[in-house]
Amino acid sequence: MGGGGNLAHPHTRSSNFRRNEQGKVFMDILTREHNATAQEQGGEAVLRVVDVHKYYDLGETRVHALRGVNSQIDRGEFVAIMGASGSGKSTFMNILGCLDKPTSGQYFLDGTDVSQHSKAELALIRNRKIGFVFQGFNLLSRTTALENVELPTLYARIPKQEREKRAIESLTLVGLGDRVHHFPSQLSGGQQQRVAIARALVNKPAILLADEPTGNLDSRTSIEIMDIFQKLNDQGLTIVLVTHEHDIAQFAKRNLIFRDGKIRRDELVKDRPVASEVLLTVPSLEED
Repeated sequence: MGGGGNLAHPHTRSSNFRRNEQGKVFMDILTREHNATAQEQGGEAVLRVVDVHKYYDLGETRVHALRGVNSQIDRGEFVAIMGASGSGKSTFMNILGCLDKPTSGQYFLDGTDVSQHSKAELALIRNRKIGFVFQGFNLLSRTTALENVELPTLYARIPKQEREKRAIESLTLVGLGDRVHHFPSQLSGGQQQRVAIARALVNKPAILLADEPTGNLDSRTSIEIMDIFQKLNDQGLTIVLVTHEHDIAQFAKRNLIFRDGKIRRDELVKDRPVASEVLLTVPSLEED
């Protein structure tokens, strides 16, 4: 950015200040809600799976995708799930996200066993408790960033004025308060992923699930996304990230490594890098 930023019109500066304040207020609300829920539940794990098995029938072949998985993720954790293709990590993520159900075993989300819920019940839980971020952004091309972020609130039956307010606050939180009326085609890949993160936050979820969120991004932009995740996690948001990139997994606090349908290693990250500090050492694309 050039020094011309100091010559901005006073109205622009005041608008940016208001956007930043909106983002801070939204993050404060999100934090208070997470803390209140944690107090109500006495620190109970936000996610817990007990002896979970998952089978898939492919023609005459039965695939044992998950083989008695036991694990829990506490409120406020930042966990990266890793493993080779076919290791079971994606199946595990689908169950955590209530996109699939275990064949046997139990899955507790916020203290409630959801493993035998109906599809309609799981859809309601997804909308209220889980925010999703995917590798492919999944934005609607003919709608603005603001409208894309508002979408989950439509299903939650939130009034129009509140929908727009939440969407603007979410976009401001991820640094896009000045891009609310831009279409996806007018945004970079990193900015589109920021819109996707804002969309995942708009319903104030209990947990954020991110499936290969940096898979389509360059190295610097990937670290920028990790910076957002670390800051959200510092404010109390529980984050579960699936990645095949070891460097990205190191930005989490804990790594679960899957192999052959089981968790083979569960370890805390040592010497965890701080994304905002790493960014200071990584040149921008213009400088390469």
